[in-house]
Amino acid sequence: MNIRYALAFTALAAVLVTAGCSSNTNNAAGSTPAAANSTNAANSAADTSAANSATTSPSDASAVDLTAAIDSYRAYVIQETDALVKDTGSFVDAINSGKLEEAKQLYAPARMHYERIEPIAEALGDLDPNIDARDGDVEPAEWRGFHRLEKALWEDKSTDGTKEFADRLLSDTKLLRAKVETVEIDPSLLVTGAVELLNEVSTSKVTGEEDRYSRTDLYDFAANVEGAQKIYELLKPSLADKDAELNQKIADSFKVLQDELNAYAKDGGYVSYDVLKEDEVRKLSQNLDALAEPLSQMGTLLGV
Repeated sequence: MNIRYALAFTALAAVLVTAGCSSNTNNAAGSTPAAANSTNAANSAADTSAANSATTSPSDASAVDLTAAIDSYRAYVIQETDALVKDTGSFVDAINSGKLEEAKQLYAPARMHYERIEPIAEALGDLDPNIDARDGDVEPAEWRGFHRLEKALWEDKSTDGTKEFADRLLSDTKLLRAKVETVEIDPSLLVTGAVELLNEVSTSKVTGEEDRYSRTDLYDFAANVEGAQKIYELLKPSLADKDAELNQKIADSFKVLQDELNAYAKDGGYVSYDVLKEDEVRKLSQNLDALAEPLSQMGTLLGV
């Protein structure tokens, strides 16, 4: 319809309606704008409320700020890599000096620092295989690191020809120390790292294949558990707020596992893995699984 005619028609209709309406009608008509304003206000408030609700999702409400935990974990990683470089230096000095028995004594304690923070090392590309690859994990020409030297000390029973590998191991640990200053540690890495440390023990290390020459596997087990427990301790306040029962279950499971490992402690270290009977290995594996299961629920509860 032509707008000019529409406006004219509308004006004529308004005049006729005004002329035919009583004063009561006029009063009723006069109240209509107020009612409309009230309705519009209510609609506006409802729209605003709906908009605010839409911008606050359940995930936002349940998200946990883990910045402080991440900062504390980085400090822990730096502390452990400092100790790794220092103890690896002593280990390498013993090897390069031909001190076979001394090198054997220093091997497992030095590795514990690495095993505690292994999730970080694994996030740094080739550093993990360069430091910790086992025989068969990489091409023979590329094999170096702790386990290459382990084989020389226990199976070959000699330090001959090991200087190159020893020096490269120390160099690799120093590079790791430099990189942990700036490596990105997000909440996901923190939460999954604890579970991965335990899973690695229960799925592969418990078989005894990790330290197959030295049989110092229990040192690795203990270090992995300690690394996982450190992460849990940093997340515990947030976890306790979300689920006190799960938090207590995890704490109790850590204690059971630590008590079991302590039973194999000897002279400041641990007994040879060969000492454990089959049922003891099975029990150890079961306790690892019993801890890993509730620990794996942390991520969901913390919104990671």
